[in-house]
Amino acid sequence: MKLIYNNKTRTTRNNDGVTLRIPGFGFTETVEWLDPSHTATGSYFNPITNLLVSLGHQRNLTLKGAPYDFRKAPNENGQYFIDLKKLIEETYESNSLQPVILIAHSMGGPMSLHFLNLQTQEWKDKFIKSLISLNGAWGGSVKAVKVYAIGDDLGSYALRESVMRIQQITAPSLAWLLPSPLYWKGNEVLIQTDRKNFSLDNLKEYFYDISYPDGWEMKKDTEKYQLEFKPPGVEVHCLYGTEVDTVERLYYKPGTWLDGYPSLIMGNGDGTVNLRSLQGCAHWQNFQKQKIYILPFPKVDHLGILGHKDVLQYISHLVQRP
Repeated sequence: MKLIYNNKTRTTRNNDGVTLRIPGFGFTETVEWLDPSHTATGSYFNPITNLLVSLGHQRNLTLKGAPYDFRKAPNENGQYFIDLKKLIEETYESNSLQPVILIAHSMGGPMSLHFLNLQTQEWKDKFIKSLISLNGAWGGSVKAVKVYAIGDDLGSYALRESVMRIQQITAPSLAWLLPSPLYWKGNEVLIQTDRKNFSLDNLKEYFYDISYPDGWEMKKDTEKYQLEFKPPGVEVHCLYGTEVDTVERLYYKPGTWLDGYPSLIMGNGDGTVNLRSLQGCAHWQNFQKQKIYILPFPKVDHLGILGHKDVLQYISHLVQRP
């Protein structure tokens, strides 16, 4: 799953001889489950799908899935946005001209925002009823910095951070999810060492110091998508977890450097995305006529929100609303 970056075309490609497919577009199965065996640990949108089926919806008819290559940022997902628009229009047409509710999680939030900002207001008024965002990473996350430093085991005992990092840092989407300058000050310390501190202002030096300059190039390719933060022009329900320890800064003790293992200084968030980023949707409240509903859920973590009973109840009330 590693990607190879080309700094002339400013795009990535798979390793030689490797072809990857994104299965199940338009169907629910591959967004309900991260694992085709349907083991409980691989559950993703399954609780929400089960809820909607209990309310009378039908998989693959009134419920559709729109998976994408999560390794890539909007600049390399152009065909996906074309396909998504077509899927929404087809779903609208085949369901008695009912406007569509989009449900997005994590990076799906900013992906949905970019998609909606590509459409005319007339199109959105016709085809979109609302956007439900669950733990949207609107302003990125310090956890992306942590992944560049030491990788992430995705909460699995079977995976090693250091091995996962080899693949993870090649993803342009990781650069896109670095802390946004809209929500972090340029001089705010993200990585602290006794030799030098790193912030957004000198992040280029950080990438060179960890011997991964391609990361800086991918950040340059994707930063404009962080800064394009126009309101989506649709009703938004912004649900997010709070009061879960979330990394805010990496601290390397004196005498160690970036090849060591940092301590993680924690703050408020959902365990993955920092609170200031989760609350990014509040920015649009005074910039669009469509309503923005904001609802925090204390002690609900990044993945837990997908099956939390209060979140499911909120979605249930919303979809049954006239």
